[in-house]
Amino acid sequence: MASTVQIIPATLDDLPDLVRLEEACFSAPWTRKMLTAELTGNQFAHFLVARDAGGIIGYLCYWIVFEEVRLMNLAVVDSMRRRGIAAGLVDEALRTGLAHAATRALLEVRASNQAALALYRRFGFVEVSTRRQYYANPIEDAVLMELEPIVARSGAGHDRGATIEGGSISAH
Repeated sequence: MASTVQIIPATLDDLPDLVRLEEACFSAPWTRKMLTAELTGNQFAHFLVARDAGGIIGYLCYWIVFEEVRLMNLAVVDSMRRRGIAAGLVDEALRTGLAHAATRALLEVRASNQAALALYRRFGFVEVSTRRQYYANPIEDAVLMELEPIVARSGAGHDRGATIEGGSISAH
């Protein structure tokens, strides 16, 4: 049976699930305090969750600062990867950035994270530099990627709160 995935804004009620997901996906996870600060105390921060019948299966924290969208943290439950969840979250963030007059997007990603690098390249991000020893646990370089200008992907139109049928969000 097909499942439905919703991409909606996160709330403080989502915090326990976000902490669990963060700890499951990252070797140096954000703490509860850090996640709370992003959800409540950062005027630039936006938080999206991907939710199915079982609960939160992914999230994206991103900032919109003037003309720039900065993708901060993206995580998807291991068993739900490669189903378009991350692409749906990134797409929604870029669309929101465009709606707020952002013209470029930036992110850092571990140099070894080939799946994430491929995802961002599909959106048109290009590698602009390397930040040596940016990550800890383990120490690793970060690839700085940029998308300028931000362009909405054709056929991917959905609004915040959109429902994606069939358990996948197709990458266009």
